[in-house]
Amino acid sequence: MRPGPLNLITDIAGFRVGNAADPVLKSGVTVLTSDMPFSASYSVMGGAPGTRETDLLEPDKSVEGVDALVLSGGSAFGLAAAQGVMEALAEAGRGFAVHSVRVPITPAAIIFDLLNGGDKTWSVNPYPALGRIAYEDAGTVFGIGSHGAGTGAQTAMHKGGLGSASLVLADGLTVAALVVANPMGSVATPSGRHFWAAPFEVGHEFGGLGTDPAPGLQPLPASRKAHAMAQQGNTTIAIVATDAQLTKAQCKRLATAAQDGIARAIVPAHSPHDGDLVFAAASGAKPLDLPAVQLSYLGHAASVCLSRAIARAVWEATPAPGDTLPTFRSELPG
Repeated sequence: MRPGPLNLITDIAGFRVGNAADPVLKSGVTVLTSDMPFSASYSVMGGAPGTRETDLLEPDKSVEGVDALVLSGGSAFGLAAAQGVMEALAEAGRGFAVHSVRVPITPAAIIFDLLNGGDKTWSVNPYPALGRIAYEDAGTVFGIGSHGAGTGAQTAMHKGGLGSASLVLADGLTVAALVVANPMGSVATPSGRHFWAAPFEVGHEFGGLGTDPAPGLQPLPASRKAHAMAQQGNTTIAIVATDAQLTKAQCKRLATAAQDGIARAIVPAHSPHDGDLVFAAASGAKPLDLPAVQLSYLGHAASVCLSRAIARAVWEATPAPGDTLPTFRSELPG
């Protein structure tokens, strides 16, 4: 397996990603979309999720394709970002056909970033406008780190961010991940100098620091984020995607398998204070020859991509005025 040419989720032909952010708000929105509806489902393993239209993604529900997936900051306020995306899609004539009308399908998930030092004293909810801007910005190249929905993300010890990674499998299928890393847990090992995801790194995509040399189980340091926020909210939200032709049921299995990528890259993961959620999306460009076998490898690749994307999100985070946590790179020696 090797990364695609961009090492981004847009290595999957047809998918585009757009970002929008407000640096004063310290929050933003990220949108994944395509010119055609695509299959999607999801998996939730955190205890405090915030979502919109995820019930439609269950395999037994009637809607077969979605028009966009929305990742947003802002806690429950951020779910309104999907409204801005929906309105832009409607203007473009997109949506699920119901007789003479079309209803764009835009499932969404949010992170809690209301206590990250940004100005949250808005009089009008800013997220619908940010959602529209992110949708209109969608392309094949996009920023990671402190961009889009990752603008105000935080981990236990460092700034979080937006991350992405891809893999091309031996059979030619491509798998990729897009993530907003904002967990209660830490992406760095107790030393603060290595990533939990280090065993899965390709090249030096998040510093090439290697695995932590400390042997055995190490005690976790007290969380800076928990002290500052009193554990009021967290969450890692992600999209894993492939160019394989998958049903909604197969997408749900892909999303479930990809959750392992969160557990391998964040300690602790899936806590009562996190809303950990993974969407899975399939463009449908390439039929599967051996579905049972290939789906197993797709799930493994998706989890590896997600672990790498989480570490890349933190590695690429940049400092900004008013931050309440340092970036990972700022604490490395030298």
